[in-house]
Amino acid sequence: MTDIGALDFYNGLGGFNVENEYELRLSGMDLPPAPWINVIANESGGFIVSEAGSGPVWAINSSQFRLTPWQNDPVCDRPGDCIYLRDDATGDVWTPTPAPIRESTPYSVKHGAGYSVFDHEHDGIRTSLRMGAPENDPVKLQELDVTNTSSRRRSVTIASYVEWVLGTDRERTRFQVRSWQDSGVLLAQNEFNPEFAHMAAFATMSAPVSGWTRSRAAFFGRNGSLSKPRFSTSDIDGSDADPCAVLETRIELAPGESRRMTIAIGAAAGAERALVSAKRYQDPAVVTSAIDAAVNGWRTRLDSLTVQTPEPSFDLMLNQWAFYQALSCRVWGRIALYQSSGAYGFRDQLQDVMAFTYVSPELTREQIVRSASRQFEEGDVQHWWHPHSGRGIRTRFSDDLVWLPFVVDHYLRVTGDDSILDVETHYLRMRGLEPDEEEIYAVPEVSDRTNSVFGHCIHALERACTRGEHGLPLIGSGDWNDGMNRVGVRGKGESVWLAWFLIDTCRKFAAHAERIGQNAAAAWLRSQADEYGEAVERSAWDGEWYRRAYYDDGSPLGSHVNNECQIDSIAQSWSVISGAGDPERTRIAMDSLQKRLVDEDARLIMLLTPPFDRGTHDPGYIQGYLPGVRENGAQYTHAALWAVLATALQGNGDRALELYQMINPITHASSDDDVGVYKVEPYVVAADVYTAEGHRGRGGWTWYTGSASWFYRVGLEAILGFRKYGNTLQVDPCIPSAWKEFSITYRYGGSSYQIRVRNPSGICRGVASMIVDGAHADRLDLVDDGGNHSVDVTMGGI
Repeated sequence: MTDIGALDFYNGLGGFNVENEYELRLSGMDLPPAPWINVIANESGGFIVSEAGSGPVWAINSSQFRLTPWQNDPVCDRPGDCIYLRDDATGDVWTPTPAPIRESTPYSVKHGAGYSVFDHEHDGIRTSLRMGAPENDPVKLQELDVTNTSSRRRSVTIASYVEWVLGTDRERTRFQVRSWQDSGVLLAQNEFNPEFAHMAAFATMSAPVSGWTRSRAAFFGRNGSLSKPRFSTSDIDGSDADPCAVLETRIELAPGESRRMTIAIGAAAGAERALVSAKRYQDPAVVTSAIDAAVNGWRTRLDSLTVQTPEPSFDLMLNQWAFYQALSCRVWGRIALYQSSGAYGFRDQLQDVMAFTYVSPELTREQIVRSASRQFEEGDVQHWWHPHSGRGIRTRFSDDLVWLPFVVDHYLRVTGDDSILDVETHYLRMRGLEPDEEEIYAVPEVSDRTNSVFGHCIHALERACTRGEHGLPLIGSGDWNDGMNRVGVRGKGESVWLAWFLIDTCRKFAAHAERIGQNAAAAWLRSQADEYGEAVERSAWDGEWYRRAYYDDGSPLGSHVNNECQIDSIAQSWSVISGAGDPERTRIAMDSLQKRLVDEDARLIMLLTPPFDRGTHDPGYIQGYLPGVRENGAQYTHAALWAVLATALQGNGDRALELYQMINPITHASSDDDVGVYKVEPYVVAADVYTAEGHRGRGGWTWYTGSASWFYRVGLEAILGFRKYGNTLQVDPCIPSAWKEFSITYRYGGSSYQIRVRNPSGICRGVASMIVDGAHADRLDLVDDGGNHSVDVTMGGI
């Protein structure tokens, strides 16, 4: 295997190459401590692939209509489909991926935006396998190049193996799958799946098929396994008791000769459409073109806004990986190695799409309208739902509904697109929760009642603005922290964080209400915010920080009097983010956060301390996590980023970047020793980092976390100071004093803006002047004229 050059941030296993791909170079029996994956998706389907090989493939819904298995096994990381090669002269069998047949000879594995590539050589046969997906179709595409590097003619049999699920769990569906062969295509259908009975799956290849089977028993043999296939394509009697799809072809290669073949695994509505799609993707040119188009689509989107700073690891995350993680995994795939959802979370995907508003505002708008349609007539919303059926849960969570106006405000401020406020969507209708019920999982009816997006937002805030004994909003069955689901289980518990959140959202939305002539609504929103502000300062200050909540019995949570959870991060950070906290108190609160919740040695920011363990009050399922794992006293990255945001808003650019880089995954795996501690991927944000004894510094689940979107926004908006207001751009950085210069390139329609920010005085914050296209300007008005515009910003003087 040819060495293609040095890798940035190489840690003994992998690093970033010049294409911003994360490349692993595996030799001997090396593997990372956990699977390092890529999530490749579009709006209709996708698949996961790790450094070892292929993970699940899905269509429409990554939880309920998996074409191949989601194993949820980070130890074995067993593939659900793979490609085998056999030397016909010797019978030697191998795979172009490290699994299921691992060899000691080197592998190169490259994960990029919308594709992964495996390069390997076995006994004079070199393979290069590129995996990708089209921009729209629910199809996994594979492009296999096989080259004879030996001096003799070679005959090689290639077999594509696919293990069918066509549902959620193979053990439940294996006896329900009906499969058949048509024109060299293997098709399958599960007519027992009530929501996806109409869908037909297919497996096909571009090369002439010399053998096939639908039976795992036939292909692997009685004592065979994934790593030791029998390689028989006898179809037995057409048995579907253990369904699979194996297609086989034979190729002859002269010395130095190369051959390309393609393989497609996908699904469509009905057998006829599935067969049409399969035949289309039998053409290698179509497959190559489809992967290239999807990759170019990603490149165009990612190149719309790029940064260059003195910190390369910062740039790598902002220019590709955080945005890609948020869109491909969180919004389109809704699946990763450690969680397979398939559903939209009301608060979850609304927060995710905030990161896209600068370069793909249509995605933000689409999710806002989608979410507005999941509001019940009473004003509360579905906590999560499956988009194809509408099935989901109704809960008593107190914050979900507030994220709708919060995100609408962000969209309006960035785009200036007021038309979204007039979009009409239906409500949902469903029975309410009984007093002893915390949630209902069902399919609601679509109501005859409709409202505008503006109306849905006001209705949400009317429902959310409740009052408890201390004048704070009721926490319900949890606020942002789902795990605190028993703090207010009897309906009296209150949330300090939710008060900050409502103050911020009500004040922001009041400005929009007033702007469109809804003066009564604006006045009401401001009065709610003022009352909450008074209540927080009156009842939530604990002396050195703000309390987190009050239990049903009035006992405080997040107080120095507690043995557990004496201080919680988000009550402090949001006192700053909301702009509503008493300035002196917020300064003291943030100092307490820095002293009590930042672990400088392990380089992490804890959610709360001490963890819940054996306290007298039951906060909820949060204490089901071991102390120091996930929400229970570990770094919960979502909240950690709010701490960074608050620090930047205070103007401390030196500390803001220090904290941000503690979260940056690249900095947690810069050496072999670091990899052994952190374990998970160093190129995507982890939802949590453990503080538990013996596991301190270990990354939790990765990819499927809303932290990716906030990581992108905090880096771009809070640290680099990039903020767009309609057609006006503001650059107000909060950077380390040691940074002398950074630049941002932003594509606005057909125009390109090259923004250069200089810091000659070595300060953290303050803009002295701006020059646009050679002329001094008080502001930057964006124009879509197809030109290239230069913007020079000088910090200092303020």
